[in-house]
Amino acid sequence: MTKYLSKRIYHSVGKAIDDWGMIADGNKVLLGVSGGQDSQALLKILFDLKARAPIHFDVLPVYIDAGFEGSFAKDLQLFIARHFGPSRVEYTDHGVLAHSEINRKNPCFLCSRLRRKRLFEIAKEEGCDKVALAHNKDDIIETFFINIFYSGKIGTMKPFQTFFNGEIKVIRPLAYVEKKDIITFCDRFRLPEFKNTCPSAGRTKRSSVRKMLETLYEENEHIKGNIFRAMANVASDYLLMR
Repeated sequence: MTKYLSKRIYHSVGKAIDDWGMIADGNKVLLGVSGGQDSQALLKILFDLKARAPIHFDVLPVYIDAGFEGSFAKDLQLFIARHFGPSRVEYTDHGVLAHSEINRKNPCFLCSRLRRKRLFEIAKEEGCDKVALAHNKDDIIETFFINIFYSGKIGTMKPFQTFFNGEIKVIRPLAYVEKKDIITFCDRFRLPEFKNTCPSAGRTKRSSVRKMLETLYEENEHIKGNIFRAMANVASDYLLMR
């Protein structure tokens, strides 16, 4: 990995934070971590920015354990403690419940919903102003198509969103960073990836959409950028809206 790519990633994160007003002086940011490459990268980037930013803000990493066998929660917490500082682990049965007989059709939706609900509750408990999630540029594009294909609506995750009348503020600092660059970043800095123990991993709607998009990206290198720009360049007069 070249120094240029590393600088580009930090620049992209800084630009997203600046464009969307994600972090302000005095903020306490809850960072939802999963052990995957995206959240590992964001963990390092936010703590690096915290150390050199002209403003003061705090970061609290929080991991929600879904209750599957083979939990890596203690190993993840130890890694964070060694390199960054204190974190919080919450043990739940969200994943087990989502894959139970009462919810076989859509386990990912329920698990994600329960996890996010608990993150929001912890943010309040810990006095956090913002909740940072590690969704990247590819995730935002994929969500756009998931909503079209499976929900019949046009929309995606925004880099900055508010919930419950502004009570909860969600930020996505990796919104301008591509997944392939995150992978290279993690390799360069030897950030460990903790194996996803979810039985549905790799068999989701997102995985199917990702494969479709990767085929298009191979045909034309400009497609990904065009899709991303299109989400901020909507010709509403040419949609079926009355």
